[in-house]
Amino acid sequence: MSSRISALDAVVFGVDIQSGDVRGDAPSYAVVAFDGENFDRDVVSYRKLRRLIDREEPAIVATDNVYELAADKDALVRFLGSLPDETRLVQVTGDQQPEPLSRVANRHGVPYGKKPMKEAEAAARLAAANVGYEVSAFTDTTEVKVSRGRSTGSGGWSADRFTRRIHGSVKRRAREVASALDDAGLDYEMDETEKYGGYSNAVFTVEARPSDIPVSRNRAGDTRTEIQRVRRDGIVFEPLAKRRDHVVVGIDPGTTTAVAIVGLDGGVLDVLSTRTADTAQVIEWIIERGRPVVVAADVERMPSTVEKIRRSFSAAGWVPETDLPVDEKQHRTREEGYDNDHERDALAAALFAFDDYESRFERIARKVPARVDVGTVVGRVVAGEESVEAVLTDLTEEDESDEDEPEHEPRELTPEERRIKRLESRVERLDDHVSELNDTIEEKDETIAEYERELTEARREERREARGRREVDRLERENERLETELDDQREATEAIEAKLDRLKELWRLDHSNFADVAEERQGLVPVKPVAKFTKSALREADERWELTTGDVCYLRDASGAGRSTAETLAEREPRIVLKQGGLSEVAREVLFEHDIPTAPADEVTIEELDDLAVARESEVEAAIEGWRERADERQKERNESMVDQVISEHRAERGEGA
Repeated sequence: MSSRISALDAVVFGVDIQSGDVRGDAPSYAVVAFDGENFDRDVVSYRKLRRLIDREEPAIVATDNVYELAADKDALVRFLGSLPDETRLVQVTGDQQPEPLSRVANRHGVPYGKKPMKEAEAAARLAAANVGYEVSAFTDTTEVKVSRGRSTGSGGWSADRFTRRIHGSVKRRAREVASALDDAGLDYEMDETEKYGGYSNAVFTVEARPSDIPVSRNRAGDTRTEIQRVRRDGIVFEPLAKRRDHVVVGIDPGTTTAVAIVGLDGGVLDVLSTRTADTAQVIEWIIERGRPVVVAADVERMPSTVEKIRRSFSAAGWVPETDLPVDEKQHRTREEGYDNDHERDALAAALFAFDDYESRFERIARKVPARVDVGTVVGRVVAGEESVEAVLTDLTEEDESDEDEPEHEPRELTPEERRIKRLESRVERLDDHVSELNDTIEEKDETIAEYERELTEARREERREARGRREVDRLERENERLETELDDQREATEAIEAKLDRLKELWRLDHSNFADVAEERQGLVPVKPVAKFTKSALREADERWELTTGDVCYLRDASGAGRSTAETLAEREPRIVLKQGGLSEVAREVLFEHDIPTAPADEVTIEELDDLAVARESEVEAAIEGWRERADERQKERNESMVDQVISEHRAERGEGA
């Protein structure tokens, strides 16, 4: 990132409160727009400031206190959420503990004045120079949610079809969003909720800002697409210019160069080993990670490459009294991570150097007041060989000069002079006010004329859009009607096709000549199979074959039927029931009472033709004849049993009479 925003890059808004309070009524703000070269100034209300930011979309909105724009943290989060995607809010005076704007401006050589417009200009200049902290309540992760655009309703004749259509539309829209994200090469995770006919919603968690996502918020027909950034846990202040802390650097040069970075607290920050980077690239790598206070080597005589890097940073050098033994280096780095011996040697050099300087770092830190950066003092004392007192005096000289500068005591004015001065000031303010009012009148006249032209055009456009909306509504209603008719027609077609299939199968069963059966298979009779002797199986067979009087029924599993199931079959009056397995006594009695023959399927040869079955007429007749013989014998047995029972009862009655 460049150290300054140029006129070709973007615009920076500097904002300072002019009058009122954001917690009260109607605050006004001094606004300065800075493009790197030119300034535009204005005083606007809070509402106009929001509209101005939305219209111009500046790169930065800079202020000395973000709570001049929002009453509290919740309001600040809402303000941040309302900013355009490419606009950042920057507090130029620091993070949670800001400094006075005058001190920050003087430190960076920026013109400063106490009037709100001057403070707004100073804020804009500072932010353009990358001074300040970006205020953020959102991450760079965005959620894109595709959901239903209308309710599925509470019911009705076409409720299922309507629900299926809406969920299908959500699924199609979710696929369009996924395709757009894939085409843009963005990383995302998709979490969809499947419902009848498609999705009720789909949430995409995208690793990008909303401005980088090729999907827009919209609501069209059955779907709605919403986009929102993911909230942080709190409000975060991040410096515009990345801070580089003071560090201790260990270097092991050679064919493979290794570098280790250790903080002033002794913590290992980073380690590098490379065979391709030259000295300039190594220096650049170190610059990105900190400002070296000490540069160390692991051998007694500092190598020339290490010395060259040390001089480039004007840092203090450190070497051991004798070359560091391998076992000592291993012991010192045992709790740190490294990939090879070169990184271990560089890490050992940095850690041993820190051990030597640790007590000195602590002594310096104890002398440094809280408002002064310890790293800056350590760097100048260790590398520049200055005293702590001299460094502190130099660093605080500017602030002290501001505080201790003697004030000019003007001569006390006479009452007449004070009155004249007040009147002159008042006349000047009134003249300025009259001039501003005249300018405002001219601007308002021009604005009114422009608004009238826009209103006329807007009314004309509204009439065109109304006509278009009516036509769209008519076409949508017609489309829905046609879709409903099409769905009904499809359902009717499916029912007719199913009925036609059943009729074809029945025709094949009811034609006795079986034209599609070979010559030698004449004299066959159709058999209508039933999977189980249950009501549901009988109902399914009836829907498939239309069981009628005189059919040959084949029970693949005859067990388990009760009286109700047997009576259901008896109502169809089949010619004979062929069975696999044994009938229950109740079912056998019901079929016997209805004079319906039953026979084991093994007595008849049943042949399968596709999903149909046939049997020889002669074997069926033989099975029926066999049942009749068994039925006659059973009837005789029942008659004999009845006669025996009557005789027994008669004898019993005579015995009681005697």
